[in-house]
Amino acid sequence: MYDIRQVLRDKGGDIYTVSPDEMVIDAIRRMAEHGVGALLVMQDGEMKGMFSERDYARRVILAGRSSRETQVREVMTSPLVTIEPDTPAREGLALMTRNRIRHLPVVEKGVLIGLISIGDLVNAVITDQRRLIDELKNYVRG
Repeated sequence: MYDIRQVLRDKGGDIYTVSPDEMVIDAIRRMAEHGVGALLVMQDGEMKGMFSERDYARRVILAGRSSRETQVREVMTSPLVTIEPDTPAREGLALMTRNRIRHLPVVEKGVLIGLISIGDLVNAVITDQRRLIDELKNYVRG
């Protein structure tokens, strides 16, 4: 069964960040440049929040704010929900669903080691289910 550590191993450990003092327009550009839907908000090596496309849509665009005049700190999601690497992927998916979030920082012994998305976990759970189905088919066939 997949755990968060295996999910990170499969996807890679790239973590893209933004400072809370940066303007939203710069964060949006960075997300587009890296092809990601969220950036971890970091200041002085400390996690402060998450800034996502959802934050942009709801707290900037729909609120009539300017992305050139709004700092990330004003619209980021905080406090953060985190997950440990030995947690099963299914539990991570449940945690995201419960908290209505799509990205989770992975923290081991207080140290940030990666960032996963809901898509990463869905893929891991589907892979687990396919393996189980194959094992059951093989068992039934003898």
